[in-house]
Amino acid sequence: MEVTMSSHSLSGVLAPVVTPFKDDFSPDSDKLIAHCRWLLSQDCGLAVFGTNSEANSLSVSERKKLLDDLVEAEIDVSRMMPGTGCCSLTDSIELTRHAVTSGCAGVLMLPPFYYKNIPEEGLYRYFSELIDRVADDRLKIYLYHIPPMATVGIPPLLVEKLLKKYPSTIAGMKDSSGDWNNTKLMLDNFAATGFDVFVGSETFLLENMRNGGAGCISATANVNPAAIAHLFHEWQAPDAKKHQQKLSAIRESFGKTLMIPALKAIVAHYLNDPSWKTLRPPLLQLGTTEEKQLIERLDSHNFDMPGLS
Repeated sequence: MEVTMSSHSLSGVLAPVVTPFKDDFSPDSDKLIAHCRWLLSQDCGLAVFGTNSEANSLSVSERKKLLDDLVEAEIDVSRMMPGTGCCSLTDSIELTRHAVTSGCAGVLMLPPFYYKNIPEEGLYRYFSELIDRVADDRLKIYLYHIPPMATVGIPPLLVEKLLKKYPSTIAGMKDSSGDWNNTKLMLDNFAATGFDVFVGSETFLLENMRNGGAGCISATANVNPAAIAHLFHEWQAPDAKKHQQKLSAIRESFGKTLMIPALKAIVAHYLNDPSWKTLRPPLLQLGTTEEKQLIERLDSHNFDMPGLS
């Protein structure tokens, strides 16, 4: 495959930042800003409006307003990769254009996930139309492959076709397939061109780094950012495998329950702020027993969230 070499500013560990809500289910900007500041202080970038941000429960106007609030609060946009992919092409264009004009380093884009069995040409036209209509050289797209949730995936041939047409715009991928073989295929086929491959779980972070990956965009980076970032920086250290095993064990502790309510329960627990548990329907909070068991599992690994306030 012949594509132009490129380099991008985003790498390392990013969190799909959980979105706090008030009692009336409206987004709480102040708490979001505070959580983003803590994440940045822990060497973690911000993939706001991702899956674990309840992004698909937020309207276009809510996402734009929250991004404006983050920018106004001087949250570092060079470390920010907002999710902008929607089923509606026009919504995706509006959100993407807003992220670019706000100065964000890149955008994370789901495919249009409602219609199933979409031909590859249909997916190509969706991304192509968006890129052409946003028409901004600053745009950097990170494709979001998450078939367990979206069903609609990002196949390698689509990546190749997009890279040939838009080599300076298609910057990379978040692979949340949970299938290391798929991630390895993306690395083998595209990493040498400057295409940045992020894994969707720190469970695969060490292998990703050993094979030329760019880092990870992980749900549990919301609560364990510094430890994950440590492995990103020290993946060549003699004890890297041991550190990976501990990260994987903590991730597994969360994997025994529903991820979004679990993340919010743990933030609420360490902040001693029950309002953090609020989710926008149809999502529900963890039950008391589930929450207690999660905290006990984390305590067994000496888990903590230093500096959270």
